[in-house]
Amino acid sequence: MIHPPRPEPHSESTDDSAHGALCPRFHRAVELIGRRWTGAIVRLLLTGPHRFNELLAAIPGISDRLLTERLRELEHEELIVRRVEPGSPVKVIYELTCAGAELKETLDALGRWAERWIGISASG
Repeated sequence: MIHPPRPEPHSESTDDSAHGALCPRFHRAVELIGRRWTGAIVRLLLTGPHRFNELLAAIPGISDRLLTERLRELEHEELIVRRVEPGSPVKVIYELTCAGAELKETLDALGRWAERWIGISASG
């Protein structure tokens, strides 16, 4: 796991429920992780670093273009890092940062919730 410099966690309260408003940070986090394929990518990277083609093969139905887009978004949000290892061929490896790894508990809880409450339709 890569440990890039990171800002101090935000100290302001994120509980805006008393004011009837949705916390902007919470909303942004849900939107980010809720994007199609993003949760699957993070779940795979929780098992360790992966090369692009390993991720592509492990996620049925994702296109290489969309995988590239999602990886760039996660890198921009500093949830993953992209590491290039020289050689022939060049190896590009994706790995979670500390911030990305901290999603494990949340994604595990979401998985347990889904097992309990989400049915599987005939289409998948």
